Amino acid sequence: MAVVYRAVQEPLGRTVAIKALKSAAALEENIATRFEREAKSLANLQHENIINVYDYHQERGGHFIVMEFVQGIDLYDLLDRCGRLPYDVAAVIAVQVGRALDYVHYRGVVHRDIKPANIMISRAGGVKVMDFGIARDQSFSDLTEAGTGIGTPAYMSPEQVLGDRLDARSDIFSLGVVLYQMLTGRKPFVEDEQRSAMHKIRLEKHVRVRKLNPDIPRELERIIDNCLEKRPVDRWRSAQHMVMALERFLAKHVEINHHARLVLFLRGQGVISELEADEHLNPSALGQGSLAQPNMQARHAVRRGWIAHAITVGMLILMLGLIHLAPLGATPHTPTTMVNGQAVVAEQRGFVLVHAIPWAEISIDGKALGSTPIAKAIELTSGPHLVRFEHAWYQPVERTIDVTSGTTEQAIRLAVDFERDGLLLPGKQIPKGGTP
Repeated sequence: MAVVYRAVQEPLGRTVAIKALKSAAALEENIATRFEREAKSLANLQHENIINVYDYHQERGGHFIVMEFVQGIDLYDLLDRCGRLPYDVAAVIAVQVGRALDYVHYRGVVHRDIKPANIMISRAGGVKVMDFGIARDQSFSDLTEAGTGIGTPAYMSPEQVLGDRLDARSDIFSLGVVLYQMLTGRKPFVEDEQRSAMHKIRLEKHVRVRKLNPDIPRELERIIDNCLEKRPVDRWRSAQHMVMALERFLAKHVEINHHARLVLFLRGQGVISELEADEHLNPSALGQGSLAQPNMQARHAVRRGWIAHAITVGMLILMLGLIHLAPLGATPHTPTTMVNGQAVVAEQRGFVLVHAIPWAEISIDGKALGSTPIAKAIELTSGPHLVRFEHAWYQPVERTIDVTSGTTEQAIRLAVDFERDGLLLPGKQIPKGGTP
């Protein structure tokens, strides 16, 4: 409906973008009204993750919005270039979009068209949400007729497909679709010969991201799954809740400034040059003053390699020690203890560590031992034992283990994930926004 020009605003000498409504579109009153409302809505929004509007102008039947010019690349073109993004980069982009949505939702605005083409990534590492052309602002009457779906089909929420009245949670669904696409290189709901994308959005479950990319952490997968719930009541209660979850994730996976992480990624993809990157990178923001610092994924991979190497070396040293210390031809020693002056074979014991997601009541051989998390290893006699995991919302799980004698370092590790295995009891429903 519009064309965007790059221009210079006089007398400030400031580079700006001018969005001009096409002549054919300007003849339609509904479209012209939307265009003017977009300018008025954006003029009242001042946020670092939202494109700034400087002016609105009408002349000779033409409609023009003068707005901030952002040097960079939109997410649509970036995905076209890269296919998919590293999970830390995707989370950094999503958290900035989420902050913009939280800001506009608080002010009664629903964007209704969150998609890669409307997300701009600047050369300085900032993220800007653009194009509020079909946004619903409670300050104005809604121009969309009841029962009419408006938006970009692959990114629409189920209620948007049906033409229902939307609230902030519709934008959260759309952001979940964008985050899914950034991580996997594909949209979660794609049209095929049998079903349209909108049919799948309404009725079909998406393929979980870890099936397409096993390197994605489970925590990030759960954030996406919460966004893509069919019913709005089952999604994040607000964009702020989603932002908080993403910030907790990023605190563990990105140890440098988030803008710097995006700049380094853009440099690595050839979107910006070394010289352009150096203009925006502050060595103190990168940690230890090094521009060549690897991202957290690389650091974790190196750390895992060193741990595996250390374990291997330790095992070799232990084996060599046993060979030198054990006398040749010696018979195995059976532990004994003295009872009434007679030697009796001592009872051998081992250990087990238990863990449950989200939590469970633990009993072993019918004896209750308390609730997880149980940090200390449980001491048991050698031989078979029955471990039972119980949770009020899920079906109980039983596991049989064969304990052998050993130290706490050699403890058997036993874990149950109720959420992953889908063992929810009939009639139970996960509380809004979290795990029971």
